[in-house]
Amino acid sequence: MRAIHTHEAPAAIGPYSQAVAVNGILYTSGQIAIDPHSGMIESTGIEEQTEQVILNLKAILEVAGSDLGHVIKTTCFLQRISDFTAFNAVYEKYFPSKPARSCVEAAALPKGALVEIEAVAIIDL
Repeated sequence: MRAIHTHEAPAAIGPYSQAVAVNGILYTSGQIAIDPHSGMIESTGIEEQTEQVILNLKAILEVAGSDLGHVIKTTCFLQRISDFTAFNAVYEKYFPSKPARSCVEAAALPKGALVEIEAVAIIDL
């Protein structure tokens, strides 16, 4: 097992790794819309937050030797399921391969985030 870390994604806000690689598979921790340089959630809308979350995931995937095209499963948490359509409009731009996905409403997310996404991806060895 190999822990993954990059300064191009937010540091973990608890006792966990940004991602862990095991046997050619990468498991990311959930990412929220924290800007990795400021350490803050700077955007207030679902579209902008979704974009930042995916950029954070992309940075983690890349440092591990993968990319968004190798994601096989995501789990998505929305503070408001009513944001589902707007969330999907951004999500589909980055995941045209349509990985398997679960998407649920969560009563509350860390730091008041509107969206959190975790991913499972294949690592190119």
